[in-house]
Amino acid sequence: MMLEVNGRSVETNVQGFLANLEEWSEEFARELAEKDGIQLYNDHWELIYYFREYYEENMVNPTMHALIRNLGAKNKHFHDQKAYEKHIYSLFPRDPVHEICKIAGLPLPPPDT
Repeated sequence: MMLEVNGRSVETNVQGFLANLEEWSEEFARELAEKDGIQLYNDHWELIYYFREYYEENMVNPTMHALIRNLGAKNKHFHDQKAYEKHIYSLFPRDPVHEICKIAGLPLPPPDT
């Protein structure tokens, strides 16, 4: 499949994941999020960039557990990990890890992450 981003075509697979990870851009993320009915705010971008940095360092996508432990501990707005997890689900209601990976231009995560 092709997704139009700023007048150029970016190739994705049937599920919307980038075919070439180097083609990711913030414009791609905005376009894909809009297509999926998600409006991106600061909290969304924090998660998107966390996933991109984690992938770059580890060459694997982070799990929900890693996300909650690493970012939840740093986020002073949430008193416990469960509250932070609920917040993440409020940002990406369907499947946070899957959706963030897709918007962040990362590979499809394995099931149950």
